Amino acid sequence: MIRSQNTINFNYALYLILRDKNIPQGKIESLIRKWFVLSVLTSRYSGSAESQFDTDIRHLYELQPEEYIQNVIDSELSDSYWNVRSPQQMDTSFVDSPTFLVFLASQVKMKDKGFLSRDITVQDLITLKGDVHHIFPKEYLKGIGYTDRSMYNQIANYVMAQSEINIAIGKKPPKEYFNELLEQCKTGRLKYGAIDNIDDLYENLEMHCIPFDIFDRLADDYKGFLEERRKLMAQKIRIYFQSL
Repeated sequence: MIRSQNTINFNYALYLILRDKNIPQGKIESLIRKWFVLSVLTSRYSGSAESQFDTDIRHLYELQPEEYIQNVIDSELSDSYWNVRSPQQMDTSFVDSPTFLVFLASQVKMKDKGFLSRDITVQDLITLKGDVHHIFPKEYLKGIGYTDRSMYNQIANYVMAQSEINIAIGKKPPKEYFNELLEQCKTGRLKYGAIDNIDDLYENLEMHCIPFDIFDRLADDYKGFLEERRKLMAQKIRIYFQSL
């Protein structure tokens, strides 16, 4: 899941600087985690990173490192970032998008279950190469006119799911299979995964930042669904970042 060697390299340098400054080990760990995630989200060391390396290292030695790191966090990850820029970054079909990878990391840290799974975690699915499932199935979207790959493969349409759940859903519209899930919770007759309790179903939706009105979502509201889910995903990443 780690795509930036530059970010790894700088964070090791940061670790050495903080240790040289006699920062307590527990504080070093937290600062490293936050700086790493900030660097990934903002692509701080993408491309030719030498000048950014030099600037950050100079400030870390000239200033109090904790103060400098907090100033950068406040500047780069302000409320406007989480409310506007982060959702905008998720308007992409690139499955290796840094923002999507950090979202998955947030699910791993929070020990979230896979989409519609009762026991299998997102971490299990990432480790075992589980399926990236389309909430609005790809073939369904193609059939109603969303033939552009950049639309049906939006990362806000992705969740990590067990292969058997992905296969069982097929190309059914969300309104159909989510209402079948409601029936599954009422009768106990399993069709998708092992969730047989309505509270567990809603908890699973919340884990994956899926709006609760998904049961009534129509095809012509696909774009609205993407916009709403991007905002929920951004807030989940924000909570994750603050916990580091």
